[in-house]
Amino acid sequence: MKNALTVVAAVAAALFAQGAFAQASAPTRAEVKAETKAGAKIPAGEGPGAMAAAPAASSSKTRAERKAETGAARKEGALAATGPGAEGSKAEKPAKSTKTRAERKAETKAAVKEGKTTPAGEGSDAPKK
Repeated sequence: MKNALTVVAAVAAALFAQGAFAQASAPTRAEVKAETKAGAKIPAGEGPGAMAAAPAASSSKTRAERKAETGAARKEGALAATGPGAEGSKAEKPAKSTKTRAERKAETKAAVKEGKTTPAGEGSDAPKK
């Protein structure tokens, strides 16, 4: 037990000493400010890599022409799907139900009476205990 405490104390002392040495070698605030003032002045956005490629040439179409083309493509269904639901398209969605809500409720009620439904928590995808 005594050896374990000695080892823990030695490790703690080593960690604290390392932090003190790291702070001692860091430059002071005044040194950093002087270094910044002496550095080359480059206007914002003009440094190396700020804008590597030149902007593309302006479009030959007006905004109204682009909007008209996009609207026509949307009506034809030629636009690519975007956003969170982009994986599935409208054609892949299941068709709407042909039954009314009352018909579905009646079927479910009959299935429960006959014992054809699976009790809650006992299905194949129920969480395992």
